[in-house]
Amino acid sequence: MVRQARAEATRQQILIGAAKAFEQKGFEGSTLGTIVEIAGTTKGALYFHFKSKEELAQAIIGEQHVISIASVDAIAATGGSALEQMVMLSYEFGHQMVHDPIVRAGIRLTLELSAVAGPAEPHLGWISAYERLSERASAEGDLLDTIEPKTLARFGIGAFTGVQLVSNVLTGREDLQQRLDEMWLLLLPGIMPSDRHLKIPAIRRARWSAAAS
Repeated sequence: MVRQARAEATRQQILIGAAKAFEQKGFEGSTLGTIVEIAGTTKGALYFHFKSKEELAQAIIGEQHVISIASVDAIAATGGSALEQMVMLSYEFGHQMVHDPIVRAGIRLTLELSAVAGPAEPHLGWISAYERLSERASAEGDLLDTIEPKTLARFGIGAFTGVQLVSNVLTGREDLQQRLDEMWLLLLPGIMPSDRHLKIPAIRRARWSAAAS
């Protein structure tokens, strides 16, 4: 058991080091030597857990996806309305991008590798989560009849991706929370029936925190 715990600790140490390298230099710019140096371990330890840089990158993307989906489940447990949960998820994803190196690296790797037929699963997972919430929003009467849940899900994730990318380029995501507030300010009136617009301020204020759960 002690040996297993040490092996898992080493694996996590390598993942964190690799995440920092990939975040700073991207997939192509990161070498195994750089990853080992940042992680403070050895190449032997790295190869014990991962056969290649590609396998290491896929592991980080997988870890990032697990973190994101865990947030989906935790926010679902709040019992908030579907639109409130969509807003909470966007802010929680944004918080993770700012504070979690695994998430930041996973996002960068997904975007880089997707340009050459890379992983689609992270985006598909987010879209699926938003589609379920969109269907609920429709059932709760908070979505216009003319809006297809699938369409809203794809657009919502696309909008979030664009907002966080521009925020990253311009401010290193320092203004991401403000930009997300602007996104919902523009989006909610266009998808909700007019008789539900009085709910918009409360929906925009919806937040979730792991510390408070």
